[in-house]
Amino acid sequence: MSIATTSPSLDAPVLKQGDKGEEVLNLQQALKAKGFNPGGLDGIFGPGTEAALLNFQKSEQIVESGVLDPHSAAVLGVNTHIQHPNACAAFTVDFVCTHLFPKAPKANIEKYLPAVLEALTEVNLGDKPMVLMALSTIRVETGGFVPISEYESSFNTPHGGPPYSLYDFRKDLGNGAVGDGAKYKGRGFIQLTGKANYTKYSQVLGLGNQLVENPELANDAHIAAHLLGRFLKDREVRIRTALAEKPPDLGLARKLVNGGSHGLPEFIVTYQDGNTALA
Repeated sequence: MSIATTSPSLDAPVLKQGDKGEEVLNLQQALKAKGFNPGGLDGIFGPGTEAALLNFQKSEQIVESGVLDPHSAAVLGVNTHIQHPNACAAFTVDFVCTHLFPKAPKANIEKYLPAVLEALTEVNLGDKPMVLMALSTIRVETGGFVPISEYESSFNTPHGGPPYSLYDFRKDLGNGAVGDGAKYKGRGFIQLTGKANYTKYSQVLGLGNQLVENPELANDAHIAAHLLGRFLKDREVRIRTALAEKPPDLGLARKLVNGGSHGLPEFIVTYQDGNTALA
């Protein structure tokens, strides 16, 4: 089994409709600064961004493709390869044990931390705010710094009913059959949930259909770490925007991952303690 370890958005020489991320946000900001308004500055390369780029290319009399090729990027003066400073060296086992996971077994942190930091680095999320975001998420989702399966609760299991059956026909999760809830319950560091997510991230990680056919793979240390990295990467622009607020909007950052406020107090304390200790 192998995992595709390079994010396409980091290696691609162009940006095109359907792409998303901080590189797209920089493109949108550059277009707006030149007088070609792409609409929302949301980091999503949609029709508005394409139209603005096309008009910029027409104005500059360069190839009108609606795609940000290297030449268009140079003329526009936009950097499509943003490399954030890597702070992973600061997140040693001792630091994480002391400041972020004081109750977790040290053996778990020794075992899983390297895989998590490696996965974050591979998708350019190894800077301090995003590592704190990832580790604070793990603190809330698994506590013991180990990939786990979702527990039964009133949110997923009816009183006296089959485990996780409240998830069985959740269209928003991509489930549509009896047993889907249990098969595609939350797993890993990020608590990946629902057939739609298992299908999507199996493809993103280059695993074909393996996560769909064998969902327990989401608890494999290496795979769980990369699922965490790719899940955060998909929400990177909005998370970075929330974390850049003064003070950081940690409630929004948590909601962008969890969809709500589950574990928010613990998330906030973990992020703030780590940030203070690193300051």
